[in-house]
Amino acid sequence: MFSKACEYGIKAMIFIAHESESGNRVSLRDIAGAIDSPEAFTAKILQQLRKHRLLISVKGNTGGFELGQRSSEIMLARIVEAIDGTKIFTGCGLGFAACSEERPCPIHHKFKSVRDELQGMLETTSLSELSQGVEVGLTFLK
Repeated sequence: MFSKACEYGIKAMIFIAHESESGNRVSLRDIAGAIDSPEAFTAKILQQLRKHRLLISVKGNTGGFELGQRSSEIMLARIVEAIDGTKIFTGCGLGFAACSEERPCPIHHKFKSVRDELQGMLETTSLSELSQGVEVGLTFLK
């Protein structure tokens, strides 16, 4: 459903949110290790997230990555849009370039309701909620 980059981006943001709760900045190496992602690929993803102001990067000995705002204010939809764009919210389930209410693909009507439900979940789920699950050991990043 999400691209591999988006999957890693979501996991990285959850990890950074989890660490930010303790006031920690995290290094690229720590992030890549925590989410089991190649460092070079993770670096590109983090650059995209920084470009969209979801992350701040600080250089130097005490540097690393931290959230650009409170974890409760960052919804999953913003992360998905920063990495994969909005096609997941509007695209055809079968990948047709032209699929609409007027000219639907065979799964259009069923897929549209699933897509709308996914969008609603992404727009109402914050990083804070997800990092709390990691914090108490109910959810895992790898």
